[in-house]
Amino acid sequence: MYAVIEAGGQQYRVSSGDTIKVQKIEKGDGKELTINRVLLVSKDENVFVGKPFLENASVKAEIQGDEKSSKVIVYKQKPRKGYRKLRGHRQGYTLLKVKDIVFGG
Repeated sequence: MYAVIEAGGQQYRVSSGDTIKVQKIEKGDGKELTINRVLLVSKDENVFVGKPFLENASVKAEIQGDEKSSKVIVYKQKPRKGYRKLRGHRQGYTLLKVKDIVFGG
C-alpha cells in the first residue's frame, strides 16, 4: 500500500516505514503529525484518486528532526568592473518517518 501526499507544495510517494525530507515544520522532535492532503492511494490492486484530495484518507508520520542540506554557492561577477559577490545558502528541512496510511472507515 502506498500513497501520494502533498507537503510544502511538493508531492511525495510514501509507504509505511519510509523516511522523507519535507520543508521545515515548526514542531518538536518525536511529535505525531497527520497529513490530510492525500492525492492518491493504492491499496491491493485498486487505485483511488482524489479530486484534488481524498476525503477519507490521511497519513500519520513522526517528526525525526530538523537538518540543513548542503551549501549552495552563488557567485556573481561582471568582467572589467571590479564587481564580485559571493553568497551561500543552506536550506532547512524536516525528516518525517511515515508510520501508517489510513484509508476508509
